[in-house]
Amino acid sequence: MYDEEDLESIREAREKWEDETRDPLLDRFGERKERFATVSNHEVDDLYTPDDVADLDYEEDLGFPGEAPYTRGVYPTMYRGRTWTMRQFAGFGTAEETNERFHYLIDNGQMGLSTAFDMPSLMGKDSDDPLSDGEVGKEGVAVDTLRDMEILFEGIDIGEVTTSFTINPSAPVIYAMYVALADERGVSREQIGGTFQNDMLKEFIAQKEWVIPPEPSLKLVTDTVEFAAQETPRIRPISISGYHIREAGSTAVQELAFTLADGFAYVEDAIDRGLDVDDFAPQLSFFFNSHNSIFEEVAKFRAARRIYYNVMSEWYGAEKEGSKQLKFHTQTAGQSLTAQQPLINIVRVTIQALAGVLGGTQSLHTNSFDEALALPSEEAVTVALRTQQIIAEESGAADVMDPLGGSYFIEKLTSEVEAEAMAYIEELKELGDGSVRDGILEGIDEGYFHREISDASYEYQSRVETGEETVVGVNKYATDEDTRPDLLHVADEVQTRQLARLEEVKAERDDEAVEAALDELREATKNGENVMPVLVDAVKQYVTMGEIMDVFAQEYGTYRETIGVM
Repeated sequence: MYDEEDLESIREAREKWEDETRDPLLDRFGERKERFATVSNHEVDDLYTPDDVADLDYEEDLGFPGEAPYTRGVYPTMYRGRTWTMRQFAGFGTAEETNERFHYLIDNGQMGLSTAFDMPSLMGKDSDDPLSDGEVGKEGVAVDTLRDMEILFEGIDIGEVTTSFTINPSAPVIYAMYVALADERGVSREQIGGTFQNDMLKEFIAQKEWVIPPEPSLKLVTDTVEFAAQETPRIRPISISGYHIREAGSTAVQELAFTLADGFAYVEDAIDRGLDVDDFAPQLSFFFNSHNSIFEEVAKFRAARRIYYNVMSEWYGAEKEGSKQLKFHTQTAGQSLTAQQPLINIVRVTIQALAGVLGGTQSLHTNSFDEALALPSEEAVTVALRTQQIIAEESGAADVMDPLGGSYFIEKLTSEVEAEAMAYIEELKELGDGSVRDGILEGIDEGYFHREISDASYEYQSRVETGEETVVGVNKYATDEDTRPDLLHVADEVQTRQLARLEEVKAERDDEAVEAALDELREATKNGENVMPVLVDAVKQYVTMGEIMDVFAQEYGTYRETIGVM
């Protein structure tokens, strides 16, 4: 990008600046810290110049928004055309209560819904299972049968509103319920839109919510990918999630590398199923964390798009542009929120949200300031949503495409993050003898990801303990004042109401039809068929979440049994 003579002149000028201008002041006053680094401990220099990006090829490495390699964004107009989707997480108690919150958010300007499920639903347990006692509706909405889904979306046009579902082991069941709901309402399957997290590989890597072992879990994910490509083109069947990898303690580079590697593993598995990459890849989506180091996060998002374009083109032969465009949802960093002085979390969330916008996210969730203490209150959710609206409408950040593009620092950091992430991906590919999928599965079995993330987490916490990393309100600027806000509490009677509804559904449904549906599911599972069509038929008979997941556990075994934990 730069003439060598010009670069040499810049190098000489920088040396002169260091000797004559900077160093005399450093000798007198020094700097605030001995070493400057991002949250991920990526060391940064004091100044960047054209010499740091001398190897950058503008057309090959940057290009323009909406054009390869998509470093500068996947859409030609980005937010000048329309802003990102503002998608606040909502879910607590029963379907009625969450439906009420959905309507509140829509009335206050939210563009898409995002559904949180309680722990029993996440783990494929019915509310009347003994293991569910005390957990029903506590950290999300309880969904046992299609009846709950019907109530959850009462008064909401599912043909117009897109919905995100944060659920993993039991995602195929929730997906089947949503399709069944559309069928019931006469809404075309081609019309419903939304995203299912459904990322089981990251569960074994970081979040640790699973039922059956990794390989059959991967098979069920691929079932949903195939079904979505054939039946619901506006549904994104997987949100390949780095968020939880980062929340587990990874660095930004590890988050990026392991997330993209998971995505490539799903691509390989679908191709092995016989699917054409261009038939399903446009429906894949990603989900990233946005942490406090604003420039590192922007660089991560830009590097992600560039890596994805190159790998999908060169490794998997994708030809459609939609197959090579990485589109992603962003959530601000829950791990960064503090129970101490919770109101200052509003500032953290604002910085993190701004990073997501400057990095070109397609949708955004801003955490509420009280989430380190409880489920978000209505007041806290409103502040979180207003934070996005102020960024979109008042800050000017949405008015220019890739506004930090061309910054010597950002371009250098983007290239560094890209190189380090690709080194991890290549390592995983080598571990799998040329297959990223096999490398991921091998890495899960041998504890590779656990070691990498644990080491990074330990290193970060050590810096916090020594004061090298400042956490305002925790290890610096702390106060003894009680600053806890009013919190949302889920009443114990929620479980009673949910159990009553489940009992009513079981009493009213056709038991013979239920048994026939479960038999059909067992047969499909044994034969290795795609189970999604069978699941849709089953949930229409009000077969419960737990009954379906029990079939999978019986046919595939549980992961706890597989690894010898009882």
